[in-house]
Amino acid sequence: MAHHRSALKRIRQTNKRRLQNRYYKKTARTAIKNIRALKTKAEAADFLPKIISMIDRLAKRGSIHRNKASNLKSGLTLFVNSLS
Repeated sequence: MAHHRSALKRIRQTNKRRLQNRYYKKTARTAIKNIRALKTKAEAADFLPKIISMIDRLAKRGSIHRNKASNLKSGLTLFVNSLS
C-alpha cells in the first residue's frame, strides 16, 4: 500500500483515467462493429465520419497506436466504399 499522499493521489488518478480509457475504447469498438453490420452504403457513409473521429481521438490520447488507427480507418473506408 502507498505511504505518501502523492502516491495515493496518483493511484486515484490512474484508476479514473483507466476507466475513462476503457469506456472510450469499448464505445469505439462497438461503433465499429455496428458499422460493419450495416447493409446500405448511405447509412454507412453517414456513420463513417463519426467513427473516424472517435478513432482519431483514441490515437491522440494514446489509447491506441496511430498506425492501428490508420489501419482501422482505411479498412472501414474500403468497407463502406464496397457496399452497394
